[in-house]
Amino acid sequence: MALDTSPQSPAPVRQIANAISGWVDRLGAVWVEGQVAQVSRRPGVGTVFLTLRDSVADISVPVTCSRVMYDGLNPPLVEGASVVIHAKPSYYATRGTMSLYAREIRMVGLGELLARLEQRRQLLAAEGLFDQARKRRLPFLPGKVGLVTAPNSAAERDVLENARRRWPAVAFEVRHAAMQGTRSAAEVMEALDRLDRDPTVDVIVIARGGGAVEDLLPFSDEGLIRAVAKARTPVVSAIGHEPDTPLLDLVADVRASTPTDAAKLVVPDVGQELAGIAQARLRMRQAVGGRIHQEQSRLDQLRSRPAMADPRSLLDARDAELVALRERARRTLRHALDRAADDIGHHRARARALSPLATLRRGYAVVQDDDGHVVSSVDGLAAKQRISVRVADGRIAATITAATPDPTPPTVHEEDEPA
Repeated sequence: MALDTSPQSPAPVRQIANAISGWVDRLGAVWVEGQVAQVSRRPGVGTVFLTLRDSVADISVPVTCSRVMYDGLNPPLVEGASVVIHAKPSYYATRGTMSLYAREIRMVGLGELLARLEQRRQLLAAEGLFDQARKRRLPFLPGKVGLVTAPNSAAERDVLENARRRWPAVAFEVRHAAMQGTRSAAEVMEALDRLDRDPTVDVIVIARGGGAVEDLLPFSDEGLIRAVAKARTPVVSAIGHEPDTPLLDLVADVRASTPTDAAKLVVPDVGQELAGIAQARLRMRQAVGGRIHQEQSRLDQLRSRPAMADPRSLLDARDAELVALRERARRTLRHALDRAADDIGHHRARARALSPLATLRRGYAVVQDDDGHVVSSVDGLAAKQRISVRVADGRIAATITAATPDPTPPTVHEEDEPA
């Protein structure tokens, strides 16, 4: 129903916005076809925000849906997928914007295809087929390069010409296979198997010069992906389609953006390698020359030392030191011997002074009876008893004629008493 307005009685903005909101509400739920341009999942929010773009015109509309419905989609929804949405249009009068609240989302056409490829990618990734730990390093200079490509294709020419331009002596083993169509995956797997069983092939390149998404479907075939994963020879994927990544790029040991890039990856540049060898030789010469110069400087320093100019000077100095040490040792020994001789003389004199013979030499004698007992008193002696007198230089045998005691025996002082 049209609004009755005029320049004299215009409708306020709120009335127009509310009218539009009412008209949109009366539209009810509709089915809308488009392409998912953007997906936004905010943490902690139960609503997922999408942008649905028209596949022909430059028109887009925001779409909201519940997180439960979005997470329950199988295959999962990805950006770029074509979908059909059953949604209720809503017009927000306060902001002047319209959006769709999705009640159901279905994949269609290419979008469904991409979604199924994404589901396959997730399943194979869960098995570990795309792990970086499985990737193998390419040989620096392969003895022979295996190439799987279409016969007489631009990809074949790019790989062969660029590789031979970089390293003219490189050898190739080319196996042709269909690069699109229903037989493509089987033929590529057969060619890959034959090259992988060839012990002379060090690296395998699978090359195709790009194409539409539908043309690249064989390179996301699960059988081909598993064959590449089980191959013993390193595999380079050179499909040459940047916007869309086939699963072959993920499972291959190395991904090349184009067949030309693959040629640069599998063989080195002979010019760069020769330049590197020349630089290495120059650095080695400089290093060896510097070492020789350093050692020559050390040798010159050693030769310039006085000891090297006259080696006998060191011996003469040590000889003088040896003579001085020998003389000092002799003097020290002589002094020690003199002190020892003096000590011996002192000890000898002291021992002699304490010896009983010294007393006997002063005129004293020791009288002993026949039994060898020392006679210290006249008591017990009788006339005609034999005795022995010990003097300094011998013994005298005698016979007692008489033994007369002293009338006044000597007094024994305390200091003379035995201890």
